[in-house]
Amino acid sequence: MQESGEMYLETILVLSRKGTPVRSLDVARELCVSRPSVSRAMAILKNGKYVLIDEQGYITLSESGLKIAEKIYERHIVLSKFLMNMGVSEETAEKDACRIEHIISDDAFEIIKKNVNEKGESD
Repeated sequence: MQESGEMYLETILVLSRKGTPVRSLDVARELCVSRPSVSRAMAILKNGKYVLIDEQGYITLSESGLKIAEKIYERHIVLSKFLMNMGVSEETAEKDACRIEHIISDDAFEIIKKNVNEKGESD
């Protein structure tokens, strides 16, 4: 899956955790992209069976979409914490984590995750 698809899935996950139904307009606002861009992305994700869209236009993640979204979201959280632990400002850490989360290897991420968890336990 490409980075943009992962970003859409992660955004749907985050929005759905707020407890309200997710629509394309919500995704467009959150990502600061046009509604036509979201419509194209949703069509691709729906064809790939990563999202489900009901008759009212509400978007939910399929099992496979949820798995990817949770993986990317976990990376975002852990990488943000890691960067902030290293002295990076919260704003910069969030922006950088958002880019790194899509390209980091599983091995490197697991080492960073272990480091963040150990640091959190010793604080």
